[in-house]
Amino acid sequence: MMINGIYPMLYAFFDSGGSLRRSAFVAQIDAAIASSADGVAVLGLGTEVGKLSLSERRQVVEWVLADCGGRLPVAITIADGNMPDMIDAAAHAEQAGAGWLILQPPRPPASPADLITFFATVAGATKLPCAIQNAPEFLGLGLTAEELLTLQDRAPNIVAVKGEASAITIARLIVALKGRMAVLNGRAGLELTDNYRAGVAGMIPGIETIDAQMAIARAIHAGDELVAERKYAELLPVLTFIMQGLSTFLTYGKLIAAWRLGIDAGPTRVPAEPPTDHGLSWARRMADQLGPLPN
Repeated sequence: MMINGIYPMLYAFFDSGGSLRRSAFVAQIDAAIASSADGVAVLGLGTEVGKLSLSERRQVVEWVLADCGGRLPVAITIADGNMPDMIDAAAHAEQAGAGWLILQPPRPPASPADLITFFATVAGATKLPCAIQNAPEFLGLGLTAEELLTLQDRAPNIVAVKGEASAITIARLIVALKGRMAVLNGRAGLELTDNYRAGVAGMIPGIETIDAQMAIARAIHAGDELVAERKYAELLPVLTFIMQGLSTFLTYGKLIAAWRLGIDAGPTRVPAEPPTDHGLSWARRMADQLGPLPN
């Protein structure tokens, strides 16, 4: 399958006992479908994958694939941090019906040569198309364009790169990859219109603004840049507010998503950035201005 379009990353919501809430995933999937999203993604940084146990990660995959029911393709981030568990996770996602995989680098950081071997080995264990999470800004390591192409030579099913970078950086990467790999960006959708001008195949934002992001994408694809820029200007204060860093995104992006979905945000799983009175007030104002997400 082609890896393109907007795939919102789903948040993990917890109940009072600290367990994952399946109903919250269902609400997010319904909002993605009603907003005409191209797919959904799960188990990335936005799903707080580092706070989930191995069994919870497998449970999330099974829930999301079952609840999507083939209505949307699903991208699964494989972030177990070591080769044996990542190979097992890739096999589990493939068996559950995932559309494609996003492979995160191992922990601790590795040399470029070891990263290439690591990714090629994991990708070689699945038939699914794979993207590499190449986000040194958040993960502390990544590969150059030349190294990514070397990796693809070793593992041809690695067909895309998922970044977390400025539109300028993404544009430079797209040129350097010479059309051999699709490039997607994240950062909650910051610089959305310029990302499209740079030539991204798609975006992986959060679910909290998926309706607005899809409207902007439709305007861009229709060639109506004035409408796209107007809609993006309306959205920009929200994106700027939540994308001051990963911890801020996980606190306030999730709150805005919950309020727009009409669900209880529930407790957080530590470590987490506690919301401030000002932050709560501003997040509530933005959620009210955006209105309910479609469902």
